[in-house]
Amino acid sequence: MPFSQFNRRSLASVFAALALAASTASFAQEPLKIRIGVEGNYPPFSQIAPNGDLGGFDIDIANALCAQLKAQCTLVKQEWDGMIPALTVRKFDAIVASMTISEERKKVVDFSDPYYDVPSRFVAKAGAFKDHSAASLKGKKIIVLRNSPRAKHVADNYKDSEVLLVTKETDVYLELQAGRGDVGFGSSIVSGEAFLKRDQGKGYAQVGPMIEVGGGTGGVGIAVRKGDDALRTRLNTALKEIQANGTYKKLAAKYFDFDVSPNRAR
Repeated sequence: MPFSQFNRRSLASVFAALALAASTASFAQEPLKIRIGVEGNYPPFSQIAPNGDLGGFDIDIANALCAQLKAQCTLVKQEWDGMIPALTVRKFDAIVASMTISEERKKVVDFSDPYYDVPSRFVAKAGAFKDHSAASLKGKKIIVLRNSPRAKHVADNYKDSEVLLVTKETDVYLELQAGRGDVGFGSSIVSGEAFLKRDQGKGYAQVGPMIEVGGGTGGVGIAVRKGDDALRTRLNTALKEIQANGTYKKLAAKYFDFDVSPNRAR
């Protein structure tokens, strides 16, 4: 082979290799892009301000994880009932919307490690019930969020009670106040912060001790599509990092005066 021909081919190979290396480097430098499904109807975890901005603990956690991952994130507002279907059809890549980890949900999505855990609580007119036993609530109508571990808890443990299923957690207390049920069952934080501490909650009180739905083993996690181990692993790493560097504690302190971390002592 003539030297000039060899030289031209060698140079072509070098240029091709350099172009591939440059392309690979450029690709490697592209930021991670994540679309995150959020709700906006679950104060103090997610809510919409008068100016239309999303806020709340879930929103802050999502933003903190994106900052830790140096990712470009888009928050996608989604109604609660459509969260998992929207994830499945790739409307977004992850759900940060106070979704309790349960065995039933784990059949259709994968979860990160828990990022918070709070117990549940019954709420009714003050003095209406001495406790939340099945006997006390027999024949009474319990209001609870549909498609939730709390709804399953009610179905399993209050078979002699009526049930009113609602589409948003805050609707539990709206329906209770409107007299369309006798007792509401929801997050101990939401019932306190979004209802009992406000004017509309006057005359109502939490009933009985707190309840760890599902034995307190689930907690709240970030849902990703089945098999998306790469994203789940990245999110778990970022969760550990924001807990270790104090970001998590700082964010939680904005909303709660007690420990909501999943590793708290019970």
